[in-house]
Amino acid sequence: MDKQGHKIGLLGGSFNPAHEGHLEISLTALERLGLDYVWWLVSPGNPLKSDNDMATFEARSKSAEKIINDPRIIVSDIENKLNTRYTVDTLIKLKEIHPEHHFIWLMGADNLAQFDQWKDWQIIANTVPFAIFNRPRYCKSSLNSIAAQHLENYRIDEKDADRLYNIKPPAWVYCFDNKNPLSSTEIRNKN
Repeated sequence: MDKQGHKIGLLGGSFNPAHEGHLEISLTALERLGLDYVWWLVSPGNPLKSDNDMATFEARSKSAEKIINDPRIIVSDIENKLNTRYTVDTLIKLKEIHPEHHFIWLMGADNLAQFDQWKDWQIIANTVPFAIFNRPRYCKSSLNSIAAQHLENYRIDEKDADRLYNIKPPAWVYCFDNKNPLSSTEIRNKN
């Protein structure tokens, strides 16, 4: 990657396992947000989830690598290398390491519904713009969530999603076109 700076979507998660829903969000983000890349930030551990049924970091990274079908989507172990466990810490360090890039945080609507439980969620919102992708069953609860209500004045229209990278945070967009209901929890429960 050159020093001119790229538009990079960051999709963090446990990827326990990675699935078509992660891929759909990533491909939609590349198109709708005009991104150059999407980095899948495989978390060494999610503070909001139990480690009881968590596969190893290596197994989760491999499941992510296997599902990717686009060279613009890159599985990253940066949180492992940076020794960060919280999104806020990862974002601050990434911006320090790569000031030339335009980062956008990507997440499913289910995460927006509980975003106010994340460590320093308001700092996250003020660090990078973010894009929310529809998840069936979560649209109403996510848009009525504490974080969404708090940040409502900073929400941009979906038709302007390709400008998000260039808007000073806080700034966010809700993309309604994702329909994939898959979740890692449901996949694990079926096995």
